[in-house]
Amino acid sequence: MTHLRISEAAALLGVSDDTVRRWVDAGRLSTDLDDSGRKVVPGADLARLAEQLVQDALTDRDSAHRSARNHFTGLVTGVVSDTVMSQVTLQCGPFRVVSLISTEAVRDLGLEVGSVATAVVKATNVHVETPRGRS
Repeated sequence: MTHLRISEAAALLGVSDDTVRRWVDAGRLSTDLDDSGRKVVPGADLARLAEQLVQDALTDRDSAHRSARNHFTGLVTGVVSDTVMSQVTLQCGPFRVVSLISTEAVRDLGLEVGSVATAVVKATNVHVETPRGRS
């Protein structure tokens, strides 16, 4: 089973190490000890918490039903437009998402730097990679 250090778990969830420690103290996330006696989080437990956090965020913010499962909500950090097309850049937590949409859609949605938007991604081809040395 994969185990992650507190700092790795925090980075994957986009929160601080202290937040992960508070979740551990509150019993929301379990830990084990590694060979060096450091606390580590079981990967499966972290995956369940990540899914729960997303579900909680969607329930709090949005009651719409969608077939696409990949939603990245963030701040618009850039809009570059010409007469027909626009490039919109979102910063969604640690992820940068860039989309090419019509300039008309940018106007209709009122997209500008600083506005909140959600990128909805539905892809037919997704590649999965793992870090070297991690099983």
